[in-house]
Amino acid sequence: MAVLGCADFARRRMLPAFAACDGLALSAVASRDHAKARALADDYGCRALHGYTAALEDDDIEAVYIPLPAALHADWIRASLLAGKHVLAEKPLATTPDETAELLDLARSKGLALVENVLFPHHSQHTRARELVRSGAIGELRFFQAAFTVPRRPGDDIRYRADLGGGALWDVGVYPVRAALFALGEDLSVAGAVAVRDAERDVDTGGTALLHTPSGVSGQLAFGLDDAYRSVYTYTGTEGRLTVEPAFTPPADHVPVLRLERGGEVTEVPLAAEDQVARAVAAFVAVVRGGVEPDGIVLRQAALLDAIATETAVTAKS
Repeated sequence: MAVLGCADFARRRMLPAFAACDGLALSAVASRDHAKARALADDYGCRALHGYTAALEDDDIEAVYIPLPAALHADWIRASLLAGKHVLAEKPLATTPDETAELLDLARSKGLALVENVLFPHHSQHTRARELVRSGAIGELRFFQAAFTVPRRPGDDIRYRADLGGGALWDVGVYPVRAALFALGEDLSVAGAVAVRDAERDVDTGGTALLHTPSGVSGQLAFGLDDAYRSVYTYTGTEGRLTVEPAFTPPADHVPVLRLERGGEVTEVPLAAEDQVARAVAAFVAVVRGGVEPDGIVLRQAALLDAIATETAVTAKS
């Protein structure tokens, strides 16, 4: 595995997981800044490569991890696949559904793994919560609410750069959208959306979206880069509600407790702590070794994100 770039998230979360994963060898860090690559590579006893292309041209490297800014994902995913590398890439794979579909098709045609690195679905608390809902624990499901918001970042953060694919939707917005797909199924439509925009930097810093299923179950989503921290979702039914918090970025040692409210009583359902980052990396290794095709939910996610972006663009002009 080679890492393309020295992004902060890669340094903090992904490289330690790569180093600890059985069946994966962290062999190189590639960067346009060779000194940065060297410093990070030295921490893990691997090679430093000058430039991303050097990793793609290295026959000893079987897979790459791409934590670059969103606007650069598609080009480097495409180049990596054409070079015969399996790819683990940060979300989103691309900023349009058409380009997302193209990349998934390219991976299939090459017989290569292409995995979007959304971590939270790998934590079993989400499967357990959905099982409880489907078993009737809250009666008949009526609506689903999800929010992922984080405090304001430094002004020079890449998330505020439109030319690099910045903005809240492509960063934190992916999480509640993916959660809605998991909770409500893939047959979702966007009924409306609004965004808060930073006009000077031409990026959205937050927003909300209303989704719905064909039967009328709604998904009410919120996301933001300039808000108090929130990482939560709730299923609400005819007889109660079930809440998962924190939902998206729990620490590895966090012991999840699902909160079930029904008939005026609160029941807490404790679960085992899990390291969702380690589980996600292990899942990538399994996909590479098992030859599993790319997950189609990524394309549905891309379509919903595009629809939300289109809706927010319209409301911003009205």
